[in-house]
This record gives sequence, structure tokens and C-alpha cells, in this order.
Amino acid sequence: MGKFDTINSLLKNGGVIAFVTDTVWGIGCFPTNEKAVKKIYEIKHRETKKPLILMSHDIYPLIEYVKQPIGKEAQKLIKKHFPGALTLVLPKSDSTPDYITSGLNTVGIRVPNNTTFAEICKNIEGGVLATTSANISGEPAALTYEEAQNCIGSKVDMVIEDYGANAQGRASTVAGFKNSEIIIYRQGDVVIF
Repeated sequence: MGKFDTINSLLKNGGVIAFVTDTVWGIGCFPTNEKAVKKIYEIKHRETKKPLILMSHDIYPLIEYVKQPIGKEAQKLIKKHFPGALTLVLPKSDSTPDYITSGLNTVGIRVPNNTTFAEICKNIEGGVLATTSANISGEPAALTYEEAQNCIGSKVDMVIEDYGANAQGRASTVAGFKNSEIIIYRQGDVVIF
């Protein structure tokens, strides 16, 4: 059985994996598995009112999770900053479970600029992971394979090697819209204005 078969099998069975992104290390599971999502909250000691975000190797697998049509301003940001360190908060579609968004009517989506992460998503069913940073809530996020192993390695089902595609250590910018105006929820690596 190949590496991606193992990862896919783990995820299908409600597993949680840890992986590198362009910003920090993350943990994730299939967005359709409520049990696995609950496990992420338990691993991190994360408040359930804090939503997870959906990440993929490309915008297309994420499209079904956001309400259509995507506004012009959001489309411009996607063209300019995906893949990259930008999380876009958009109105969610009916395909996005409430247990991912903490009951909010929006969902964060992101396409990290990291080859190892992209390979994982290209090789898993559906190509999308429900994610958050690899750390216990309130502690710094893991930046290396070793840090991910040390802080949450024993709690997740698999920590995937980064194969030299390192995390840069700077958080993603989180942006959304109110009445077509861009709002910055967290200023990170991407500067929009």
C-alpha cells in the first residue's frame, strides 16, 4: 500500500493527520466526518465556537463549500493570492457542515502554497481537509516536523514528512467581506491594501 493509500484510508476511517503548509504546520481531517472534526477540537483543547477552515491544493475542490456566485472582489483576491497565505471568509453553501463553521453562515477557505501539502490534497478523496494549526490552543503553532511530532504527534493518527517543503512561520491573512467591502480579520503574511 502506498503512502497516499495509507493517508486516504486513515482519513476515511475518521483519522486526523498533521502536515506542513506554507505558513505553519496544520492538522486536518475529512470535512464530512463529524467524529474526526470533534477529535481535532479535543486534540487542541479548542473552543467549539472557533471554526475550522477548509484547505485544498486548488480553488476548485473548495467551490462546492461556498455559496455561488462568488463576488467579484473575492474572485480578484483568489486570482491574486491563491495559492498563498490568505484565508478568505465567504458565505457557506449547504455542503458545509455547521460543525466545521461553529454554526456560522460563513466558511474560511485557503489554498496553501506548499508542494507537499498540495500532493496530499491531490491524492485524497475529495481533495479538501478541514484544518487548524498544529498545536494545543494558546501555544505557538508547530513550524517543523519535529515540533509537530513533539506537540501533537501522539494525539494524531499520522504526522506526514514535509520532504523539505518548509513552513515559513508567518500566519495567513484572514479576510472577508461586509457589503462588498474587504475586512481584515487578522493581518498575516499577505498584504491586501
